[in-house]
Amino acid sequence: MQTPELLTEIEDAIQRLSPEELRAFRRWFAEYDAQQWDAEFERDVAEGRLDALAEEAIRDYYYNQLLRRE
Repeated sequence: MQTPELLTEIEDAIQRLSPEELRAFRRWFAEYDAQQWDAEFERDVAEGRLDALAEEAIRDYYYNQLLRRE
């Protein structure tokens, strides 16, 4: 777990970045954040945490298809 002091150091370092460095940091962080989110999503799928949601979406899809036929 990160300490509050480490977070403060990171915040301070970010505030000292030049505009070019800040742009590079933003690009890096956006990619890093997306990779972390993808990994979390893949873990959730593998552990079945999204199964009920997927089943509900499929049921709703087929129900709406039936309504369109009437």
